[in-house]
Amino acid sequence: MTIQGANVTELIEALRTPAADEGTGAVTIGMAVSRVDGRDKVTGQARYAAEYPAEGLLYGVVVSGTVPLGRIAAIRADAALAVAGVVEVITHLNRPRIRSFDIFYKDMTAPGGSPFRPLYDDKIAYSGQPVALVVAETFEAARYAARLVEVDYEVEPHATSLVENRERSYTPSRMKAGFTPPPSPKGHADEVWEKAAVKIEGEYYSGVEHHNPMEMFASTVIRDADGHLTIYDKTQSSQNSRWYVSHVFGLGKDKVTVRNPYVGGAFGSGLRPQYQLPLAVMAALKLERSVRVVLTRQQMFTFGHRPETLQRVRLAAEADGTLTSIIHEAVAETSRMEDYVEVVVNWSGELYACEHMRLGYHLVDLDHASPMDMRAPGAAHGVYALEVAMDELSYALKMDPLALRLKNYAEIDPSRGLPYSTKELRACYLQGAERFGWDKRPLEPGAMREGRELIGWGMATGMWDAMQMFARASAVLHADGSLVVSSAATDIGTGTYTAMSIIAADALGLPLEQVRFQLGDSTLPVAPIEGGSSHVATVGSAVQGVCEKLQKKLFKLAKKLPSSPLAKVRFDDIEFSGGALRVSSQPGVAVAIADIMAGSGEQRLEEKYLMLPNMLKQMKYQRSTHSAVFCEVRVDPEFGTVRVTRVVSAIAAGRIISAKTARSQIVGGVVWGIGQALHEETHCDHRFGRFMNHNLGEYHVSVNADIHDIDVIFVQEDDRIVSRIGAKGVGEIGLVGVAAAVSNAIYHATGKRVRSTPITPDKLMQ
Repeated sequence: MTIQGANVTELIEALRTPAADEGTGAVTIGMAVSRVDGRDKVTGQARYAAEYPAEGLLYGVVVSGTVPLGRIAAIRADAALAVAGVVEVITHLNRPRIRSFDIFYKDMTAPGGSPFRPLYDDKIAYSGQPVALVVAETFEAARYAARLVEVDYEVEPHATSLVENRERSYTPSRMKAGFTPPPSPKGHADEVWEKAAVKIEGEYYSGVEHHNPMEMFASTVIRDADGHLTIYDKTQSSQNSRWYVSHVFGLGKDKVTVRNPYVGGAFGSGLRPQYQLPLAVMAALKLERSVRVVLTRQQMFTFGHRPETLQRVRLAAEADGTLTSIIHEAVAETSRMEDYVEVVVNWSGELYACEHMRLGYHLVDLDHASPMDMRAPGAAHGVYALEVAMDELSYALKMDPLALRLKNYAEIDPSRGLPYSTKELRACYLQGAERFGWDKRPLEPGAMREGRELIGWGMATGMWDAMQMFARASAVLHADGSLVVSSAATDIGTGTYTAMSIIAADALGLPLEQVRFQLGDSTLPVAPIEGGSSHVATVGSAVQGVCEKLQKKLFKLAKKLPSSPLAKVRFDDIEFSGGALRVSSQPGVAVAIADIMAGSGEQRLEEKYLMLPNMLKQMKYQRSTHSAVFCEVRVDPEFGTVRVTRVVSAIAAGRIISAKTARSQIVGGVVWGIGQALHEETHCDHRFGRFMNHNLGEYHVSVNADIHDIDVIFVQEDDRIVSRIGAKGVGEIGLVGVAAAVSNAIYHATGKRVRSTPITPDKLMQ
């Protein structure tokens, strides 16, 4: 087969290998560079967790439970075992030995409580939990046999409705990384609200949402002859998965290697090891074979989710718009097993200047799987409620929504009185409003129409933490000028490969094609779990640090060269560009890196670096990313349908490392925010305690037809408090505020205030 006279194989090879005269040349931080891993993805060279081959590979298919609470009375697997090719049906009765104490099942992000232990005993904690694993020589045989496994249950009464059980809410445990309980009350919020000149209150409901990444959760466990397990896992941290497997099964870390070089989307769903991982390891240990377990799309709805949440917000203001009281209370669901917690209400104490505030957060334990982080956890719901309430207050004041926010702009953190490390939110407001044309917005709802559609403009503020963890990185510079930098980081499609390669190439003045960043392997230098928009600020700072050590080593070697033009030059006067060390004030005075390596006789230079956050410095500042989101909707009042036709998202997220992938992150966040506002909700039939729309036919995620113009503005910001490279992070902030902006635009179009998400047509039909 040929295309325009070329062989298809030759075309693919041409895609894989650039021509010799092609290349990026010099790259600098902030450039719009195409993904360095893009070629492997579009040509199919990138392998995901379920795509690694192994000799004699077995296939496991999970049998899911069908009741929400109780015990397994009996399992009948004879029919399944009789199917040709079936090797074993593993249950709690015949599984290999696993540890019994909760502590061994706690991964690095586990909340307080007792983690779920797959196939540990006969207890049923929620509908859909795994009750057996059918293992066969082929996937088809395992899938067929899994349907033949019969399970009898002793069913117990269950509770799965947050609304019906809200009266038994309680104060949660604090034992979850990244969770900060609401601050103590400030001033006299309730008294001030009661006496206020202008005040509003509202109750906000957000339904359950489930992650639906393109790649289903999968684990391929390859067992070597010596018993070593190499595991390809869909995870946001190879080292977290290795930690979990080693502890659950009592295996030394030298006996387990976890790899995740490519991850097909996650955004929180891969923070914790999911149950296919221990099940695949169980089968590999019991059968002494390599095993692959892949979950179905339906089974993707049988573990964590964004929790159902109820919120009550009360705001009070003077007649001129000055906020006088903020009261924000939330009740969210968790499981009976763990206290899963999120920072939901704290944002209301941080976004606007106000002297009187009271915030509260409680949980209700239900018979569901534990919820888990989902893009912008807590903020997605908490900021939504606050920003819709702020919009409602603006109408009560007869004041422009943007003017109200500018009136109450916080110059210091209202909760703790700390200065901001950087805060360019005002610039986000002004640049976003100008780009959107906000000054042409009529104040009254229902004032704009085109044909049968009502047009509305809404806006909202976004906020997210700017976090930094600790990380290590190693780097090897070879004699040919190629550079390999390594850290056990993760790229869930966000652009980690590209951003880290840009940082390294910029630091040493190398073309991007001479730099390779290695990630996704638990044996590489330690890196944190990829989450919370902290990866670039953390791992990127480690990469910068190790490259700076190489800079100094190269400089010392250059000074020692015979007749070196750099012999009497100070390091501070040097710049790295064009593959050489140059005198900044005299670019013609330079020594090529390749010449330094050749002249010194070095075949490779190697360095390591440990990046530790400067906590003493950072704790003196409020560190956050900010955004201003402006949205246009068109609503058909008879059918209740909503089209989001235009979004402008202005982002202040520190220094942007990779402009192209950063913009993609914000666009993706906006798309997800539209989904939160209009489409996404998982419905539970509380009679059965089961999520019913567990497929992409009935759980609607935003598709191309739902998305129109999205304009992204990066406001200039450089934050050296958060990270040594000035970056903060863009993963979460792109989502926060979008749903509120959509909701506010719908009110401006229709005059109908909807305080629940998603805003489906039935809530808007006249």
